[in-house]
Amino acid sequence: MTASTIPLRAALYLRVSTARQAEHDVSIPDQKRQGEAYCASRGYQLVETYVEPGASATNDRRPEFQRMIEAGTSKPAPFDVVVVHSFSRFFRDHFELEFYVRKLAKNGVKLVSITQEMGDDPMHVMMRQIMALFDEYQSKENAKHVMRALKENARQGFWNGSLPPIGYRVVAAEQRGAKTKKKLEIDPLHADTVRLIYRLALEGDGTTGQMGVKNIVSYLNSRRIFTRDGGRWGIGQVHRILTRRTYMGEHEFNKRSKTKELKPVSEIVTVPVPPIIERQMFDAVQALLKARNPKVMPSAIISGPTMLTGLIHCAKCGGAMTIRTGKGGRYRYYACSMKARQGPTACEGMAVPMEKLDDLVASHLEDQLLQPERLETILASVLDRRQEQSERRLEHIAELNKRASESELRLKRLYDAIEAGVADIDDPALKDRIDGLKAIRDQAKADAERAQAMLDNSGSKAITPQMVLTFAKTARQRIRLEGGGYRRDHLRALAQRVEVADGEVRIMGSKTRLLQALTGKSGVNSVPTQGLKWRTERDSNPR
Repeated sequence: MTASTIPLRAALYLRVSTARQAEHDVSIPDQKRQGEAYCASRGYQLVETYVEPGASATNDRRPEFQRMIEAGTSKPAPFDVVVVHSFSRFFRDHFELEFYVRKLAKNGVKLVSITQEMGDDPMHVMMRQIMALFDEYQSKENAKHVMRALKENARQGFWNGSLPPIGYRVVAAEQRGAKTKKKLEIDPLHADTVRLIYRLALEGDGTTGQMGVKNIVSYLNSRRIFTRDGGRWGIGQVHRILTRRTYMGEHEFNKRSKTKELKPVSEIVTVPVPPIIERQMFDAVQALLKARNPKVMPSAIISGPTMLTGLIHCAKCGGAMTIRTGKGGRYRYYACSMKARQGPTACEGMAVPMEKLDDLVASHLEDQLLQPERLETILASVLDRRQEQSERRLEHIAELNKRASESELRLKRLYDAIEAGVADIDDPALKDRIDGLKAIRDQAKADAERAQAMLDNSGSKAITPQMVLTFAKTARQRIRLEGGGYRRDHLRALAQRVEVADGEVRIMGSKTRLLQALTGKSGVNSVPTQGLKWRTERDSNPR
């Protein structure tokens, strides 16, 4: 056989855009049949077939595509021609299409299309490039239409697919023709883990104060509380849970692009879902995470020697107020840092003598907040919520125990069927079913026990009038030091933000933090330094 009669070796590249098409064999078998027939009619020797199910052609992040390119650019190449159904199967980006066509051509490998036969002269090259431009345009238009449909589906409250956040599961909501619309519902098997993570961040485990992300990860892994997939927790996973708005009932769809960049707010669709935690708890956790961010609050500010550093802000611009000195350091003031850095055009902020303001804040807390009647009034709503949470937790425990019992009963039926010879113990599907039921049973039991332990622990911290009286008296005694000065850690358990305006000082704090201090969940050395308002109205604290 002479060299001129040696058939060209061909590689067939098959691709569909979506996993749904690949699953239902809509396009790949037809492409394969046409490709093999094309090679046979041209006398090509088909040496390799590359199948790419459910991969977009707008980029080259395709395993089979990269394997084909690697083979086609190796020396010597194992094939002479790459056969595709159409150029859009190869690439839907005109620049990338030309890049890879030329890359293959440098190694003597040619790209041919079954439905778009082209020559090698300049006119045909230009036609191929024009068709590639149209393919790219059509791809982008299709993406726009698909995204518009997905956004409308989300606006109606339906789930668009993908793996739901831990703590949720996807259920059928309604039937519209051949399509089944789906929504998220709370998964009791894992929702309690999410609640635990938020409680650890905000309240600790009953023996320590509020936990950071790293400590929460250690807590979960040390107690063998696994992820949904049965793995160990990581910092990124916990942080995503603590910052995901889905858990307070607002799932954000279309928040990021394919490159993970945040999209404009106008592009984001908020889908209402059943909340796992309360909005107030979510907001409190966000404030804690922001306060611990070294870019927002440097560690030197957290542990500084002055009483209000890191807490005090200018009411006019919202900027922090920092220490300024006068007369060679004899006088110290809290002054607006915005005005100091950018001048009076940025803020007309004022300067306040440090000793005067420290005494004013401490005296106000002593005379107004640290009175038993005032404390009972402030904490009434928090205690009511705790009662509601306890009732919900009891319902949740009952649901978990019910699920564990149902799984146990189903296991018993399967075991009875095996003993009666009705079911085959060697059936792989039966083994998978038994393993799945065991996992559900064990996880439900573990979650119920953990929820019960948390409930028992919180129940032992019931608030009594005597506790309030003792706390108020002790806090008034400890907030000041003998010989002058203040107990900075005690003060920060009571107030987390001080705003200074002309003739007015507003003191704000967190009800939850106040309750933690009262119940002794935060020790003197573990008192946190930031929080939200325990009275959101400006006139809620008598002056």
